[in-house]
Amino acid sequence: MSSNDLDALLRVTSSTYRGEAPPDIAFGTYDGAVGRLVLAVTGKGLAACSFEPENRVFEQIIRHVGTFVGPDPGRLDPVRRELDAYFSGRLRTFATPVDLALATPFARTVLQKTMAVPYGTTTTLEEIGERIGRPRALRAVGNAVGANPVCVIVPCHRVVHADGGLGDYAGGVAAKQHLLNVERRASVAR
Repeated sequence: MSSNDLDALLRVTSSTYRGEAPPDIAFGTYDGAVGRLVLAVTGKGLAACSFEPENRVFEQIIRHVGTFVGPDPGRLDPVRRELDAYFSGRLRTFATPVDLALATPFARTVLQKTMAVPYGTTTTLEEIGERIGRPRALRAVGNAVGANPVCVIVPCHRVVHADGGLGDYAGGVAAKQHLLNVERRASVAR
């Protein structure tokens, strides 16, 4: 699906519910300090905050979550405000609920442990493997962290290598370093 196809589909979808119920899944973007993030909010919470291209996220949402997708600023704006506050160092804990519908059951377990990593700190794949009772499943843990569909809010950027190296990140190593720096600066300022 091309970007033009996605725009056309969103226009058609949004025009079909004017004056009616909003879409089941609100879809849009957020342009911030680490680039463009693609957002999708379901009735359960934020299902995507992704560095992936819009069309790829849209296809995943349709395949795994639902088909009535469209723009709904009223549901996306609270997430955007929280992201603004996070990037400015004013927010440590997101209130936005998370919907891990795009993650596998194993990845959900890993990502739930990742959400428990405190603001301004880091952990390792080994530590997460220990916490889920799978200390030797480092590759699987790494794949789950790398496939995080709700970046930033589910803080996979706080997972680093045991030797202190940053490791890979969906938004790139510079974005990961930026996120860690935001948290370090805000932690020192308080």
